[in-house]
Amino acid sequence: METSHGICRIAVALGENHSRALLDQVQHWESFLALVNMIMFCTGIPGHYPVNETTSSLTLTFWYTLQDDILSFEPDKQAVYQQVYRPVYFQLVDVLLHKHTEALLYGFQSIAETIDVNYSDVVPGLIGLIPRISISNVQLADTVMFTIGALSEWLADHPVMINNVLPLVLQALGNPELSISSVSTLKKICRECKYDLPPYAANIVAVSQVRHSQCMWLMQALGFLLSALQVEEILKNLHSLITPYIQQLEKLADETPNPSNKLAIIHILGLLSNLFTTLDISHHDDDHENTEVKKLPVPQGPNPVVVVLQQVFQLIQKVLSKWLNDAQVVESVCAIFEKSVKTLLDDFAPMVPQLCEMLGQMYSTIPQASALDLTRQLVHIFAHEPAHFPPIKALFLLVTSVTLTLFQQGPRDHPDIVDSFMQLLAQALKRKPDLFFCSSLDVQAVFQCGILSLKFPEALTVKASCGFFTELLPRCGEVPPVGQVVHENGKQLLQAVLEGIGGQASRSLMDHFAEILFALSKHCFSYLSVWMKAAMQQEGFPSARLSPEQKDTFSQQILSRERVNKRRVKEMVKEFTLLCRGLHGTEYTADY
Repeated sequence: METSHGICRIAVALGENHSRALLDQVQHWESFLALVNMIMFCTGIPGHYPVNETTSSLTLTFWYTLQDDILSFEPDKQAVYQQVYRPVYFQLVDVLLHKHTEALLYGFQSIAETIDVNYSDVVPGLIGLIPRISISNVQLADTVMFTIGALSEWLADHPVMINNVLPLVLQALGNPELSISSVSTLKKICRECKYDLPPYAANIVAVSQVRHSQCMWLMQALGFLLSALQVEEILKNLHSLITPYIQQLEKLADETPNPSNKLAIIHILGLLSNLFTTLDISHHDDDHENTEVKKLPVPQGPNPVVVVLQQVFQLIQKVLSKWLNDAQVVESVCAIFEKSVKTLLDDFAPMVPQLCEMLGQMYSTIPQASALDLTRQLVHIFAHEPAHFPPIKALFLLVTSVTLTLFQQGPRDHPDIVDSFMQLLAQALKRKPDLFFCSSLDVQAVFQCGILSLKFPEALTVKASCGFFTELLPRCGEVPPVGQVVHENGKQLLQAVLEGIGGQASRSLMDHFAEILFALSKHCFSYLSVWMKAAMQQEGFPSARLSPEQKDTFSQQILSRERVNKRRVKEMVKEFTLLCRGLHGTEYTADY
């Protein structure tokens, strides 16, 4: 075995490292084919991998390399080599199928992931055979799991076959070495077949709790599963599932904070967050419009997920009483509610006032991007509803005030907070511009923060800042405080935009700067013409590479009738930034 292993390594090394050179020696094609056949013999060495031999796996990379090298030739040469080596690859398929079962499963897995197998007359036979495969070998068991997962859509259309494979998946959950493949497969089955799983729900939940209850993916799988049950069943199973975590979290909340219980708290919050990611019972009527038998009635009365979430909320308040100063714990709390709001949407409404108050406390203690992102979600979903506007308005004003203080102290160390703040402002302008009518909102300070953010080196932060101004400028006419600030400070905004175009910002951001110019020309044209003239009269601005004629041409373009065409404005900006950077007409920018 050792000798054959060594000979195989030599042959494979020669083939892998020199296949391109050997293929180029067309006159010696028979000699290279002999080497290829030697490697084929190594692939097909007697015995089943990995029980009787471990040599065959050494050759697999070579077959990829040879295939890639053949396909890299020009078409004429490629056609010649394909004629020679196509029979070799057919032989390889035969060899792999004879070597063990795993190759066959990979074949089915690959086919199921790339084409529609719903009408295949082979898959039912495969599903029937899978339980008979001995999965004592971990590698083979992994492949069996992933193959079942790849066939989950087929199982959704043939639910009578679920019972053939589900016990195998639940059994695999108990093996730590199969944790990734078994949980991934269960998640796919629960997502695709959830309306056919209620008869198995109790068993799945029980097995999951006993064998693998600490896995994040598993919680997502259980979320899909529970969302397909009747309301009473959801409540019963939810309580059964999360009660141990609630009890553990309650115990941890009473303890004195230390690194050990901090990790445990973050882990439990992460598990609950993953559960609420997929636990959605609000769209029972939407998922299977054409499958009457699978429709479930829209639940009446309080959403059971909200009932449970309110219990979790009370416990989280207790946790925060000791952990409010810990950024990681606060971020984990935000993640739970971010996932819950996304999943529950309008059903989350009863909890909006409480969450607004909690978010205000968290952000006032430690400003974090995650709290701003959650505030943005609340603005997007609930700010237009009169009942929820007061608490959301109070939260918006609070986080704005805290963030403005952060800007005064120096925001450069917090690009993530600046990014999220700009996105929040843009969302507020888009969904509820009334928020900018508040007398307590310092619109001028917000405007100046936006200008400062345009000069950050982080592209995402600059992009978010451009998005804020793109939403702000159209409000000049309808929101008087905005109009006044723009008219008084718009020249500074134009200056910052031209600096970015002149070379201070990445070229990838030019379309976003062009959006601001477009908005200025559309909503502040009379001011823009004055501001543009003043800016371009500065010596060496926005780039020392520009001639007065080039600056004048750009100004005229931006102020011409073409300004109403957004695509044309973007083209003007791209052309101008190349001139500013000394790149216009170079090969470097040929495709720009």
